[in-house]
Amino acid sequence: MEDERLPRLWLLSGVVVVILVVLVGGYLVFRGGAESKLTVRSIPNDLTLTIDGQPIAANGEVKIKAGQHTLKAERDGFETYTQTVTAKGGDPLSVKMYLYSNGPAGRTWTQNNPEQALEAEAEAGRRYDEIQRRLAAKYPVMRELPYVGPGFKATYGASKSDPKNPEAISLKIRTFSPEGRTKALQWIEGHGYDPATLDIVWTTS
Repeated sequence: MEDERLPRLWLLSGVVVVILVVLVGGYLVFRGGAESKLTVRSIPNDLTLTIDGQPIAANGEVKIKAGQHTLKAERDGFETYTQTVTAKGGDPLSVKMYLYSNGPAGRTWTQNNPEQALEAEAEAGRRYDEIQRRLAAKYPVMRELPYVGPGFKATYGASKSDPKNPEAISLKIRTFSPEGRTKALQWIEGHGYDPATLDIVWTTS
């Protein structure tokens, strides 16, 4: 009887081993695939760069785990720039961390590094165009602006309620007659917009 059970035990043991190998191998493959390669290009090339608070090289490649990460670039004489990236599925990522001078040290660096400065300016233009496209999609009312109506003028500018957000705006309406506010609200509603959903800044001439 024991002799009959022995082959069965060996067979069962073999099946268990195969299952464990598949599970462990799948885990290792998944774990490895969860990492993404992040390529960073920075200007100035000697800025201080961190990811989630940990210093990394300003230029080059670094492996990051799946999820959201925060990059922060700083240098004397330049504006600090922060960008969030999301890694998933092991897909490679590419980020440009370009700073713009706001002090004497930055202006001196710009004069001494004209090629990098020109590249940074080109990136600034690209970023501006990209933000404008996203703003137009987020705030369709921008297509109507600037607009001058009976007793009011409508324009837009940086958000008053969220000034640090470059992708938020305020609808600025200046009235110059007693019925200007009423006419402006009628104009907004007539174009299918709900005034309650807009960040409106009212001024009176």
